[in-house]
Amino acid sequence: MQVDQEKLSAYFSDGPDDVSLENIDMTRLPRHVSVIMDGNGRWATARGLNRSEGHKAGIVSLREVITASVRLGIDVLSAYAFSTENWNRPQHEVNILMHLFAKTFVDELPLLKRENVRVVFLGDISALPTKTREVFEYGVEQCKNHTGMVLALAVNYGARAEIARACRLIAEAASRGAIDPSTIDQDTVASKLYTAGLPDPELVIRTSGELRLSNYLLWQVAYAEFYVTDTYWPDFTRWDLLRAIRSFQQRDRRFGGLSKK
Repeated sequence: MQVDQEKLSAYFSDGPDDVSLENIDMTRLPRHVSVIMDGNGRWATARGLNRSEGHKAGIVSLREVITASVRLGIDVLSAYAFSTENWNRPQHEVNILMHLFAKTFVDELPLLKRENVRVVFLGDISALPTKTREVFEYGVEQCKNHTGMVLALAVNYGARAEIARACRLIAEAASRGAIDPSTIDQDTVASKLYTAGLPDPELVIRTSGELRLSNYLLWQVAYAEFYVTDTYWPDFTRWDLLRAIRSFQQRDRRFGGLSKK
């Protein structure tokens, strides 16, 4: 993606002493950054607030990371917003989240349009409450012709369910004679995933210090670099994103081969 150097410099000016744009090699940015936004509830609890306040604060962080990613020229930013397992949370919290998703998407549409961001959803949004689903579908339609960064939001998403769905789609195609079973390969499977057409994540960021994937993009992150921070998601800023990218650029990515160093 083309980078507006003036906007980039302005957005990352006056940062902390330990990280700056000077630390970043702009020719070696990850094409696809994925964030597991964890710790909203714990952030709120630590401040004596309702968990819903943590989710609201998390939206502010997502907005900042979206803007920072656009400024940097990241091709794809994906974010884990709501898993298939999150339905097991208290109904009151789920209801608040669904309302917040709808309201936030409406509120953020001007930003997405201004920044030329195309939005896609990973997961089965047909199962969402009608109001939330309709808002999501409207937003996707409004942004479908945008040519800038892709924002992929994982909502009602689970990696095992995604892979099972891909298997069903392939089996159905094979039963119709549309696919020769002997030709099924990794590309065939990838083409039936929610992320079809997108590059795999190169950098996965998880906040709140948890060391697990939580059923997220199990197929796609096979060779991703992981960056875990103890920072709760509502405290994650553009500078934390730079720290993650700096860490990524210090890795020796061998993909099963030998080191080039």
